[in-house]
Amino acid sequence: MLSRTAVEPDTFGVATGPVGALFALLKASVDAAELARFEALGESWWDADGPMKALHEINPQRITYLLRVAKDRFGSGGNLPLRGLRVLDIGCGAGLLCEPLARLGAIVTGIDPGEANIAVARRHAEAAGLEIDYRCGTAESLSAKGEAFDLVLAMEVVEHVADVAAFLGAAAWLVRPGGVLVASTINRTLKSFGLAIVAAEYVLRWVAKGTHQWEKFITPPELRDALAGVGLDSIDETGLLYSPLRDAWSLGEDTGVNYFMTAVRPS
Repeated sequence: MLSRTAVEPDTFGVATGPVGALFALLKASVDAAELARFEALGESWWDADGPMKALHEINPQRITYLLRVAKDRFGSGGNLPLRGLRVLDIGCGAGLLCEPLARLGAIVTGIDPGEANIAVARRHAEAAGLEIDYRCGTAESLSAKGEAFDLVLAMEVVEHVADVAAFLGAAAWLVRPGGVLVASTINRTLKSFGLAIVAAEYVLRWVAKGTHQWEKFITPPELRDALAGVGLDSIDETGLLYSPLRDAWSLGEDTGVNYFMTAVRPS
């Protein structure tokens, strides 16, 4: 496991030495085609009935899960349950998750490789009167600066990156000792092919056709092993379930399609 003591920041705040060399060699995890697709959304990111409708609908469950993790790990609670926690949202898009987390008291940093996404996020946060540190960049570029956070989020990101190992290695480096990484993604099962691709993209039209590629989905054991390989211990797996009868999302034990995984960096 890499040690943070190996990082030696230069005058520009970028890691040098063996760790800096490692991150300099890492292939960027950004998939150019995926980035172009999301950057093209523009202001429609914030249209609850637009192309990001599915994210708007699962946001309450994402927040519920994150509050549970924060309470279990950091003892957070009260009116501002995330008060004082440094939270990083990797692949934040236009800030759909960053803003509610900021309202719950978190000190939020949102990074995204898309300049257009970050521009929309900044405008929306400013109009809402929220202070959120939005940056255009990648997990790799931020990791090289030696920053660390209590809670690192990779929500609906893993299935879109070009290099999962490089991405998770950089993301793990951003978790402080005792901190946690939470990822949400899609399992690679026949069920997920039918629901996350055929139904969501072609029948229900929740997302644009081609948004997901089944072969890029990652199973819970694969993600668990990948996180272990970068020094993080998985402590929870929870499913995100959709009920067509109720037209509602909920948390549960079934990880056959969408799921969350939380992993901790030993302190």
